[in-house]
Amino acid sequence: MSIVTIERKVLEKNDEIAKRNREEFQKRKIFVLNLVSSPGSGKTSILEKTLEYFQGTIPIAIIEGDVQTNLDAQRIAKYNVPVVQVVTNGLCHLEAKFISEAFDSLTTDTIKLLIIENVGNLVCPSGYDLGEHHKVVVLSVTEGDDKPLKYPAMFRNASVLLINKVDLLPYLSTDIEEIKKNALSINPKLILFEISCTANAGIEQWGEWLKTKIEFK
Repeated sequence: MSIVTIERKVLEKNDEIAKRNREEFQKRKIFVLNLVSSPGSGKTSILEKTLEYFQGTIPIAIIEGDVQTNLDAQRIAKYNVPVVQVVTNGLCHLEAKFISEAFDSLTTDTIKLLIIENVGNLVCPSGYDLGEHHKVVVLSVTEGDDKPLKYPAMFRNASVLLINKVDLLPYLSTDIEEIKKNALSINPKLILFEISCTANAGIEQWGEWLKTKIEFK
């Protein structure tokens, strides 16, 4: 029982900070995404393709989360957008306080879109609100079609699902329709996009959806 109490206190404190984060984002009219997935799903590649799609047409900033390295931030730096690396030193998720501190180090006067790339993990990040507008879960078709059933909390708490690496489907036994069915059985409101960074498929549809969410004022 004591473990449950400690966890509840931790999450309550996190939610308080997340609420303040959200209020700050809304005040500044910044649209915020929390990108989550298991390791190797292609989050960073999707992030790169998203930056290429907008090509400086809107001000974007990135917060990168990793357990040890800053390799992802190095990949993003070449796009000349503000990027802050959060190294968790083994912690399997980002917390709202990390985002608050990272956000304070950004020049935020013109930012319209903030993308947080969370630590690769389909368990811990599902329970931590960062103050984002949408939690976006990335699922690679190479992971099989039963991931939504194995990790229901993540898909239940997400509002967007990016099904990535669809160019590999001809070489796999994965059934993309089964992925969709399983995901929607957990969360019928999920917005789905089929993505291939290699073939540049689905990037435009994803980018156009993002445009509808960003305030250009």
